[in-house]
Amino acid sequence: MAKINVALQLYTVREPLKNDFAGTIQQVAKIGYRAIEAGAAGDLNKAKADRKLYDDVGLKVSGCMPAIDLLEKDLGKVLDEAEILGTKNVIVPWMPEERRKDAAGWKACAATMEKLGAGCQNRGFEFAYHNHSFEFAKFDGKRGMDIFYENCDPKLVRAEVDTYWVKHGGVDVVPYLRQLGKRILIVHLKDMLAGPERRFAAVGTGTIDFAGVLAAAEKYEVKWGVVEQDQCYDLPPIEAAKFSLEYLRKLGAE
Repeated sequence: MAKINVALQLYTVREPLKNDFAGTIQQVAKIGYRAIEAGAAGDLNKAKADRKLYDDVGLKVSGCMPAIDLLEKDLGKVLDEAEILGTKNVIVPWMPEERRKDAAGWKACAATMEKLGAGCQNRGFEFAYHNHSFEFAKFDGKRGMDIFYENCDPKLVRAEVDTYWVKHGGVDVVPYLRQLGKRILIVHLKDMLAGPERRFAAVGTGTIDFAGVLAAAEKYEVKWGVVEQDQCYDLPPIEAAKFSLEYLRKLGAE
């Protein structure tokens, strides 16, 4: 089985990026990351400048995350941006609340995403959805996430599974990865501290079984694991990102 490659979701270091974008990207490379997961805003000139910076420091782009509204408005431009960044993975990071109020809403989301997925596939891109925990709320006894995936083609709409949010939603992470199986495109490697606050944590300091996560990911030939920490409490973001990477490499990730 091929080992999973580790990237960093830039949301983790969003605060230092605001103050010094180029310097922070250089730090990400310096602490050992070989790839990042980026946002996407439909700005091709910025994408070109960012790609040059990533190339200069030796970072690949594992995927980009445009809002669904942007994809619906101009899918072609988003794919052009992804192409400039050098990635074939396009991931929707969030589903607006007004679209997912009931089972019918999740079915409509599935139809929308399937159409976008077909457009991505036609240009050679993979398309996926990134979960939070609201997807695991139940409608008529069935989780919204299950309604969604059951109503769209797994070849057109794949999954970027966020380990923290799966657990936050009350679901066991490793069995859920096995449930999705080959549908998984990317895994977001995000840990949760013990305790009622369920705080975000550097990978390896919390309660999630990352040895099991990596084993499941490798079984289903998942290429990318993306470190993300929404809030960093005890360490600066760069140091937290470094700790997570070092821990994952001890477990055998690349």
